Amino acid sequence: MLNIMLVCSAGMSTSLLVSKMNKVAESRDLDVKVFAVAEADVKNNLDKVDIVLLGPQVRYLLPRMKEMMEPKGIPVEVVDTISYGTMNGEAVLNQALSMVKE
Repeated sequence: MLNIMLVCSAGMSTSLLVSKMNKVAESRDLDVKVFAVAEADVKNNLDKVDIVLLGPQVRYLLPRMKEMMEPKGIPVEVVDTISYGTMNGEAVLNQALSMVKE
Protein backbone atom coordinates (compact mmCIF):
# COMPACT_ATOMS: atom_id res chain seq x y z
CA MET A 1 0.00 0.00 0.00
CA LEU A 2 1.35 3.38 -1.07
CA ASN A 3 0.15 6.21 1.17
CA ILE A 4 0.04 9.67 -0.41
CA MET A 5 -0.57 12.63 1.88
CA LEU A 6 -1.79 15.92 0.45
CA VAL A 7 -1.17 18.93 2.64
CA CYS A 8 -3.16 22.13 2.38
CA SER A 9 -3.88 25.00 4.71
CA ALA A 10 -7.05 23.59 6.26
CA GLY A 11 -7.38 20.10 4.74
CA MET A 12 -10.57 21.11 2.95
CA SER A 13 -9.62 22.32 -0.50
CA THR A 14 -7.86 19.07 -1.34
CA SER A 15 -10.74 16.76 -0.42
CA LEU A 16 -12.19 16.76 -3.95
CA LEU A 17 -8.74 16.09 -5.40
CA VAL A 18 -8.22 13.22 -2.94
CA SER A 19 -11.51 11.69 -4.03
CA LYS A 20 -10.57 11.95 -7.72
CA MET A 21 -7.08 10.52 -7.13
CA ASN A 22 -8.48 7.56 -5.19
CA LYS A 23 -11.00 6.87 -8.00
CA VAL A 24 -8.22 6.85 -10.62
CA ALA A 25 -6.07 4.57 -8.46
CA GLU A 26 -9.02 2.21 -8.00
CA SER A 27 -9.77 2.17 -11.72
CA ARG A 28 -6.12 1.23 -12.40
CA ASP A 29 -6.21 -1.40 -9.64
CA LEU A 30 -3.37 0.32 -7.76
CA ASP A 31 -2.81 -0.30 -4.06
CA VAL A 32 -2.79 3.41 -3.21
CA LYS A 33 -4.45 5.43 -0.47
CA VAL A 34 -4.62 9.20 -0.85
CA PHE A 35 -5.61 11.39 2.09
CA ALA A 36 -5.50 15.08 2.93
CA VAL A 37 -4.44 16.80 6.11
CA ALA A 38 -4.16 20.36 7.27
CA GLU A 39 -0.67 21.76 7.74
CA ALA A 40 -1.16 21.51 11.53
CA ASP A 41 -1.81 17.73 11.33
CA VAL A 42 1.27 16.72 9.33
CA LYS A 43 3.26 15.62 12.38
CA ASN A 44 0.40 13.33 13.48
CA ASN A 45 0.58 11.42 10.17
CA LEU A 46 4.32 10.87 9.70
CA ASP A 47 4.13 7.17 10.51
CA LYS A 48 1.65 6.41 7.73
CA VAL A 49 2.94 8.27 4.69
CA ASP A 50 5.17 7.37 1.73
CA ILE A 51 4.79 10.52 -0.39
CA VAL A 52 3.91 14.11 0.53
CA LEU A 53 2.32 16.52 -1.93
CA LEU A 54 1.75 20.14 -0.98
CA GLY A 55 -1.14 22.13 -2.35
CA PRO A 56 0.07 25.16 -4.33
CA GLN A 57 -1.34 27.49 -1.67
CA VAL A 58 1.13 26.09 0.90
CA ARG A 59 4.19 25.88 -1.36
CA TYR A 60 6.01 28.04 1.20
CA LEU A 61 6.13 24.90 3.42
CA LEU A 62 8.33 23.04 0.92
CA PRO A 63 11.73 23.72 2.57
CA ARG A 64 10.41 22.83 6.04
CA MET A 65 8.63 19.69 4.79
CA LYS A 66 11.70 18.51 2.89
CA GLU A 67 13.76 19.00 6.03
CA MET A 68 11.25 16.95 8.04
CA MET A 69 10.55 14.18 5.48
CA GLU A 70 13.71 13.55 3.50
CA PRO A 71 15.71 12.04 6.41
CA LYS A 72 12.87 9.47 6.57
CA GLY A 73 13.17 8.85 2.81
CA ILE A 74 9.79 10.48 2.09
CA PRO A 75 9.78 12.59 -1.10
CA VAL A 76 8.03 15.96 -1.04
CA GLU A 77 6.81 18.05 -3.98
CA VAL A 78 4.30 20.81 -4.68
CA VAL A 79 1.30 19.72 -6.75
CA ASP A 80 1.39 21.14 -10.27
CA THR A 81 -0.71 24.33 -10.14
CA ILE A 82 -2.71 23.62 -13.30
CA SER A 83 -3.46 20.03 -12.27
CA TYR A 84 -4.54 21.30 -8.85
CA GLY A 85 -6.66 24.12 -10.25
CA THR A 86 -8.46 21.76 -12.63
CA MET A 87 -8.70 19.04 -9.93
CA ASN A 88 -7.05 16.60 -12.34
CA GLY A 89 -6.80 13.52 -10.13
CA GLU A 90 -5.08 11.46 -12.79
CA ALA A 91 -2.30 14.00 -13.38
CA VAL A 92 -1.66 14.49 -9.67
CA LEU A 93 -1.65 10.73 -9.07
CA ASN A 94 0.85 10.34 -11.91
CA GLN A 95 2.99 13.07 -10.34
CA ALA A 96 2.94 11.20 -7.02
CA LEU A 97 3.72 7.85 -8.62
CA SER A 98 6.68 9.39 -10.43
CA MET A 99 8.13 10.31 -7.03
CA VAL A 100 8.35 6.67 -5.87
CA LYS A 101 11.94 5.49 -5.68
CA GLU A 102 12.49 2.60 -8.04
